[in-house]
Amino acid sequence: MSERHPIIAITGSSGAGTSTVTRTFANIFRRENVTAAIIEGDSFHRYDRREMKQRQAEAEKTGNMNFSHFGPDNNLFGDLESLFGTYAESGQGRSRKYLHNDVEAAPYQQEPGTFTPWEDLPAGTDMLFYEGLHGAVVTPEHNIAQHPDLLVGVVPVINLEWIQKLWRDKHQRGYSTEAVTDTILRRMPDYVNYICPQFAHTHVNFQRVPMVDTSNPFISRDIPSADESMVVIRFANPKGIDFPYLLNMIGDSFMSRANTIAVPGGKMELAMQLIFTPFVWRMLERKKNASRVG
Repeated sequence: MSERHPIIAITGSSGAGTSTVTRTFANIFRRENVTAAIIEGDSFHRYDRREMKQRQAEAEKTGNMNFSHFGPDNNLFGDLESLFGTYAESGQGRSRKYLHNDVEAAPYQQEPGTFTPWEDLPAGTDMLFYEGLHGAVVTPEHNIAQHPDLLVGVVPVINLEWIQKLWRDKHQRGYSTEAVTDTILRRMPDYVNYICPQFAHTHVNFQRVPMVDTSNPFISRDIPSADESMVVIRFANPKGIDFPYLLNMIGDSFMSRANTIAVPGGKMELAMQLIFTPFVWRMLERKKNASRVG
C-alpha cells in the first residue's frame, strides 16, 4: 500500500461484471479530475490467443483437460506483482494492452488476440487502476493482494456468472453453448484454487443475486435484469462506513449483517458511487499530505 501512489484493483472472473465497476470508477475519476494509469488484467496473460490455443491443444494431448487462463502457468503473476510494487514505490512501471477484437487492434495495425509492446506508464498519474482476473491473488510464490489500497471483488452467484458468460460468448463472440460449457468445466480447478480465494483478501465484495429461477443456467435465454436482482455488498472492515447514510440514500436497501448491506440491483452503480467516491477522496488527501511531508 502507498500513500503517495495509491492502487485500486477490481478483481473477478470472466463474465462476472467487473466492467460495471470499471465504468463507475471512470465516472468518479472524470468527476473528481483524477488521472489514473489504467491496467487491463488480460495484458498479463502469458500467451497471445494463437499460442494459447496451441498450448491448450498440446496440454489436452497429454491428458491435461484443465488448461486455462485462470491459473499461474498461463499468467505473469510475478510481473503483475512487480508492477504493483514498483508503482506503489515510485509511481512508475510498465504495461501493455491485449487487443481483444478488430476494433481494438486496428489503431495498432496488429491482429486481434495479440499484445502491444511493453511501454512505460504515463508520468504524473494520481493512482493506478487495475481491472482483471488476479488483482488479489496470493500464492506461495506471489502476494499481489498486499499492494492495492482498495481491493474490490465482483462475484455474482455462480449460476448467474455462468449465465452472463454464456450470453456474452454466444452473442458477442459466436461460440456455441457446448463450447462455452467446455470452457467453464476446463477452468473449474483454477477457478476454485485461484479465483475464489481472492475474495477473502478483498476490502469490498459486490455479489449480484438473481431474484428469478436460474436453476439451469445452460438453458437460460437471457441474463436476469438489474430489476430482477439484489446486490449484496460486504465490507471486510466496516469501520468508517456510514451505513445509515447508505440506507437513507439507497431506497429499499437493508442490512443483512453488521458488515453487509443489500441493495436493489438497479441501484448497484449508485451504491458504488456513494461508497467509492469517499475512498477516492481519502486517497487523494493522503497523497497530498504525503507530498507535503516529503
